[in-house]
Amino acid sequence: MADQTARAAGHDWRDRILTDPDMILDDRDLMRALIAANERQMGQNIVDLRGVAMERLEARLDRLEDTHRSVIAAAYENLAGTNQIHRCVLKLLEAPDLPTLLDQLTGDLADIVRVDRVRLVLEATDSADPPHAAVVPVEAGFVRDYITQGRDVPTCQVTLRQCAQASDAVFGDAGDWLQSEALLSLDLGQGRLPGMLVFASEDPHQFRANQGTELLTFLAGALERVLRRHLQ
Repeated sequence: MADQTARAAGHDWRDRILTDPDMILDDRDLMRALIAANERQMGQNIVDLRGVAMERLEARLDRLEDTHRSVIAAAYENLAGTNQIHRCVLKLLEAPDLPTLLDQLTGDLADIVRVDRVRLVLEATDSADPPHAAVVPVEAGFVRDYITQGRDVPTCQVTLRQCAQASDAVFGDAGDWLQSEALLSLDLGQGRLPGMLVFASEDPHQFRANQGTELLTFLAGALERVLRRHLQ
């Protein structure tokens, strides 16, 4: 009885394979097992080039699949970053006045970008008290020196970097535990000294020099235009 059941099952599988051979051809484990069995039957002194070719094709397919997954992950990450910056720009445009704008920098924008500190650094020729906790008044020339760290090198509008600790001059006591920052230099218009928007994070990997800066450059340009309007 058991033999009859086994024979019936064997015939069933044979019929299914003959009807739909792709069920085996599409299964890499089954194909690998069949080729290995074929090589064993041929003996030790014969090399089946089909098996070698199949292994190489499988390795290439695995690499292509890994690349495909990496590209998709990068696309989703870029889309999420774009949505973040768009939300930030909309918040900036909604601000009816400068105090509201400054509140948004340390409130909504910090939450959207997911950073621990946001500071607006403004160069000034006098030592007036800052109008808001988010504003850090500094002397002329500070922004360039801070971005270049005192070196004579060209500057970009956006600089991303890791730091053992951030500057106390910008972040106060919080500088001890902030370990990466994004520096967005700001041109506030003719006749005005430059400024800088700084995002800082406790995560040393949130901002790194090898990351793209296109979205933050767009954010810096939008903030420049909004600040020029409020500073008139």
